[in-house]
Amino acid sequence: MDCCGSRNPAKYFNLNELSHNSHVSEGAKLQVDTEKRREVVTNQMASATRLFEVQGVEQQTARWHAIYTSSRHEKVVARQLEERGIESFLPLYRTWRRWKDRRKLVELALFPSYVFVRVEVHERLRVLQVPGVVKLVSFNGEPAILPESEMNALRNGLENQVYAEPHPYLRVGKKVRVVRGPMTGAEGILSRKKDRQRVVISIDVLMRSIAVEVEGADLEAIGS
Repeated sequence: MDCCGSRNPAKYFNLNELSHNSHVSEGAKLQVDTEKRREVVTNQMASATRLFEVQGVEQQTARWHAIYTSSRHEKVVARQLEERGIESFLPLYRTWRRWKDRRKLVELALFPSYVFVRVEVHERLRVLQVPGVVKLVSFNGEPAILPESEMNALRNGLENQVYAEPHPYLRVGKKVRVVRGPMTGAEGILSRKKDRQRVVISIDVLMRSIAVEVEGADLEAIGS
């Protein structure tokens, strides 16, 4: 008001303008915050969708696993898996066994008490229901997944009559890779038995190893 008690229009207008600008500023800030929260939620939903899609693909992808069987039940379990239409792989080797009155060539499991299966997530229960199966070999509480390339190399080698036999578990030595022949892609540690080159292949989750005979020219060193 002026000295006569009347309002000053200019001052009154400025106060209203400040109040209006304050409300506009708060509203704009609220709108920006809302948009940011909406963007965060949208990104989270997209990430969750991608995760579910990836998990769905993984569940529908067959993976190699090792199953532990009752003692000397490897062949029985492998036969029952085949009857149920479950892809399995039982590596065998031949060796001579001597009895008191005779010698006999027998086929034994390269990994005693273990059979390998290639299944999707939803098929694991069917595997565990097979008589003679004790458990799926696990790592950190989850069924251990074995590398596809290594399993394929081992199976291909045995199908092509590559000689293999059990070997004490080995992790230290000169590492090599097979670059030619039926075992192409297999990796292990170089070993020698008499005048023959061998590669010791280990499955760490089982703490088991086997030795396969290869030509020296089919190997290359890994690392230094």
